[in-house]
Amino acid sequence: MKKSILVLLLLFYAGKTAAQSQPESTAGRSTYQNPIFGGDYPDPSLLREGKDYYIVHSSFDYYPGLTIWHSQDLINWEPITNALQKYVGDVWAPDLIKYNNKYYIYFPANKTNFVVSADNIAGPWSDPIDLKIGNIDPGHVTDDNGNRYLYFSNGDYIGLSKDGLKTIGEVKHAYDGWAIPREWSIECFCMEGPKLFKRGEYYYLTVAEGGTAGPATSHMVISARSKTPFGPWENSPYNPVVRTKSSDERWWSKGHSTIFEDHNGKWWMIMHAYEKGFYNLGRQTLLQSVEWTKDGWYKVPDTIETDKPIAKPKGVAVARFSQSDDFSGTSLKPQWKFFNGVDNSRFKVINKSLVIKGKGSGVGNSSPLVTVPSGHSYTAEVEMEIEGDATGGLVLFYNNSYFSGILADKENILANLRGWQFVTEKQVHKRHVYLRLKNINNNVDMFYSLDGKKWLKIENSAEVSSYNHNALSGFLGLRIALCSIGEGSVAFKNFTYTPL
Repeated sequence: MKKSILVLLLLFYAGKTAAQSQPESTAGRSTYQNPIFGGDYPDPSLLREGKDYYIVHSSFDYYPGLTIWHSQDLINWEPITNALQKYVGDVWAPDLIKYNNKYYIYFPANKTNFVVSADNIAGPWSDPIDLKIGNIDPGHVTDDNGNRYLYFSNGDYIGLSKDGLKTIGEVKHAYDGWAIPREWSIECFCMEGPKLFKRGEYYYLTVAEGGTAGPATSHMVISARSKTPFGPWENSPYNPVVRTKSSDERWWSKGHSTIFEDHNGKWWMIMHAYEKGFYNLGRQTLLQSVEWTKDGWYKVPDTIETDKPIAKPKGVAVARFSQSDDFSGTSLKPQWKFFNGVDNSRFKVINKSLVIKGKGSGVGNSSPLVTVPSGHSYTAEVEMEIEGDATGGLVLFYNNSYFSGILADKENILANLRGWQFVTEKQVHKRHVYLRLKNINNNVDMFYSLDGKKWLKIENSAEVSSYNHNALSGFLGLRIALCSIGEGSVAFKNFTYTPL
C-alpha cells in the first residue's frame, strides 16, 4: 500500500513541470514528463552540435526576439542569447541550422522571409536580411553537393546562394501533403512547418497539417520521403505519425515537429501542443522518442504516450534556469521581452533596479516588458518605486487589447479587469509599493504590500482562461508583464516567480 502511494506521488510531482527545466523532484529519476518548455514556446526548431543542443521558437511581436536556448540533456535548458534585435514585425516559425561552420536562422515576418547569421551560436548575430520572398515557415535543406534550398509551408522550394543570404533561381513546387480524411475534425488543411533531413539514401520531409488551433484534433505530424530533396515525395504509411485523437487527451493539436538524432544515436521528435484546460498558456514544447522501422520510416514506439513518463535522454543537465530576477548587472536577462519592439533609450538596468520610462496612457499602449509563466499555478511579485506621474503595474498580458492585473500610481492601488481600470485602494502608499499576482488554475488574486512581508488582498480578482487564440486570435499566450505608463518612470526591483 505504501509503495503504491509513493508511486502515485512521484507521478504527480513529475507532472508539475517548470519552464525550461524539470522540477527538483524528478532530478534523480530516469524519466521525464512533458512539457520540456512549459508556457508559450511554439514552433520549435532544434540543432544538435556534438553533445550540445540548441533550440529556437517563434517570438512574434516580443523583442529582442529569437531566443536561443542550450541543453546537453534535452530536458533542462538555459537561454544564451537573443538572435534578433532589430524590429521587423511579427516573427513566426524559424529554422535554426548550421552550414560550413556558420549558424543561420531563417524566419518569416511582415509578409516576407529573413535570415540572421553568426559565426558563434552565442552571437553576435547579424541584422536581419530580407530574402524578398513570400510564404511562411522556411525549412533549410542541402543536397549531396552542398547546394542549399529553402522549403515553404505550401510545398514550394527555392535555391539559396552558397552564403545563404539570398535566394537564387525560380520557385518550384514539390509536395502537396497528405490527404486528411474529410470526417476528421480539423481547423483547416493548413500545411506548414517543413523540416528536412537526410538519413541513408532518403531525404525526409516532416510537415504539420490540420491547423495549429481550432478543435483539439486539428494539428498533426505528417512524414514523407524522397531520394532527392526535390521529390517525388512518398507519404509515410504511418501518417499521421502523431495526432491528438480526442479532446479527452491532455495535449491538444500536437504538431510542428523536428526529427533528430541525439549524440547517443537515439532518435527523437520535438513538437508543440496546447494543454487541455490551459489553452491560454499557448503552445508548449514537447519531446518524445521515435523509432525506425525495417522499411525505413520513423514512427512513435507503441509504448510511448505523450502525457506519460518517458525515459530520459542521456546527457548532463545544465544549470537550472530561474525566472526570478534581481536585476543585477547592466543588461536585461534573455527571458524578458518588450511587446512591439525595444526602445533602448526607454530603460536601463542599474543598482539592482530596472528603470522604465512611462509610455502611453494605459497598459495596452505602454509596450510592457513580459516574461513567460511556466505552469498552471504560481505567484509573481515585484517591488516598485514610482517617479513623477507614472503608473506601474504587474499584469497578465495577452496583447495590447486584452490584459488584467494590479497597478499603482504615486499613492493609489488600481485594478485592471479586461481593460477596465479603476482605483481600488485609495492613498495607501507613498511611491513605494510591492505588488503580487497569485494565479491558481486561471483564477488570479491580487495583492499589495508596503514592506514585502505583510500582503493585503484587494477585493478584485480575475479569471483568465479565455485569453487564448481560439477566443482572441493572434497565436499568443498569456504572459506576466511589467508596465510603466504615463509621465515619469517606474523602478522595478526583485521580481520573484514561484511555481505553486
